[in-house]
Amino acid sequence: MPQPMPPPMIVDVIADVVCPWCYLGWRRVKAALALRPDLDTAIVWRAYQLDPTLPEEGVDRKAYMAAKFKDPDRLKAVHEALVAGGAEDGIVFDFASIQKSPNTNAAHRLIRWALSAGVQDAVVEALFAAYFTEGRDIGDPMVLADIAQAAGMERLIVLQLLSEGADQETVSREYALAVRGGVTGVPYVIFGGKVAVIGAEAPETIAAALEQVAL
Repeated sequence: MPQPMPPPMIVDVIADVVCPWCYLGWRRVKAALALRPDLDTAIVWRAYQLDPTLPEEGVDRKAYMAAKFKDPDRLKAVHEALVAGGAEDGIVFDFASIQKSPNTNAAHRLIRWALSAGVQDAVVEALFAAYFTEGRDIGDPMVLADIAQAAGMERLIVLQLLSEGADQETVSREYALAVRGGVTGVPYVIFGGKVAVIGAEAPETIAAALEQVAL
């Protein structure tokens, strides 16, 4: 009898959709996996919230960032570095267009549902682009429903799930689990439950970690 195919290697990406380094990291993980097309892998998004205390309606981003970065020149330098780094990975960061800092619990819930629907990659990409390139409020259920619909999900079902608070506690528990596990910075990528890469490393560095597990 033919041997059953082994399950794919799970690549857990612990990240937040309002983290610009996570956008870079997400792209670079996918680039690293493309370097090893012979390996059967599956990316699974794991929720992390940079600030779970934000209200559901979000807050003014300029005021929020000013409170976090007391030195505006430092914030400007960080943004400039990200814009340059993003250009290398095909990412357009338009920080000036972002009006709100949202609570990302709802966005993480949408990603969970997208995984079940087989469109996780499309939804994650769309959430990142909506926030960092288009300046849209990804805490707004209507924006999330637009993104879901564009990826082939049922708009009305997504709106209903969001309004009912479905999986709200599940996302909160996943975030708490990451914190208890020692995750203090994202992106944090775990290959096959064995080897971790922290930060938006180069695809070649990420691929080296992948190969450690694949041996």
